[in-house]
Amino acid sequence: MEYIVIALVALFVSGLTFFSGFGLGTLLLPAFAIFFPIEIAIAATAVVHFVNNIYKFILIGREGNLKVILTFGIPAVVAAIGGAYLLDIISEIEGLVTYTLFEKEFTVTPVKIIIAVLMMIFAVFELIPNLKNFKIDNKWIPIGGILSGFFGGLSGHQGALRTAFLIRTGLEKKEFIGTLTGCSLLIDITRITVYGLTFIKTDFGILDQTGLLNLLIVGIFAAFIGTTFGRYQIEKITFRAIQYTVAAMLFLLAIALGMGVV
Repeated sequence: MEYIVIALVALFVSGLTFFSGFGLGTLLLPAFAIFFPIEIAIAATAVVHFVNNIYKFILIGREGNLKVILTFGIPAVVAAIGGAYLLDIISEIEGLVTYTLFEKEFTVTPVKIIIAVLMMIFAVFELIPNLKNFKIDNKWIPIGGILSGFFGGLSGHQGALRTAFLIRTGLEKKEFIGTLTGCSLLIDITRITVYGLTFIKTDFGILDQTGLLNLLIVGIFAAFIGTTFGRYQIEKITFRAIQYTVAAMLFLLAIALGMGVV
């Protein structure tokens, strides 16, 4: 059963997130968490995400804007450390609301509300006619990286904020997707260094004991198939369609965050 769930989620979401630049980790984590403890699920998700980003970068990374990748990605990596540190400090703050749904407990925290509101604002920008063509000047790209990295480190949803910012920098379709992929890979390298490799080093035996190794392989190859499908659909997809996809996913993620589901 776990193979079917992981494969279907990785296949479908990787194809969708090829254009949006976020969502694979958000949806794959709960899928892994159904079958494994949350700390193992986080590491497993990071591995699939990282390997798929390498593959995606091979497919379209050369289309990315290296200057934007570096000026956005490096500040994002540094700021993510600060956000993660602040998260550790404020993790003791009690949630605003706690409720039970389908025998699972969910907590709405101040951080999740803040991030949800930010995502809603970005999503609205993609839908209101007078704001559709609003562009962000290149000089603000490092600031966008700092904000994306900081709030990403704070909430774990850096991909959504990264996409919401970079989609307004005036990049062309392929350049936009390639740049997103480059930035995401840069973040993943840092993230894998922090806890992915630690997991493999300290709990390597658990890969065979739990069957996680085979599940990781299935998830990675399913993600490859979805990503490949997305790559070959890129000529048929308009930038406007990408903007609407991003807006819809931002809204859905904002609602899920606001409800404490993710």
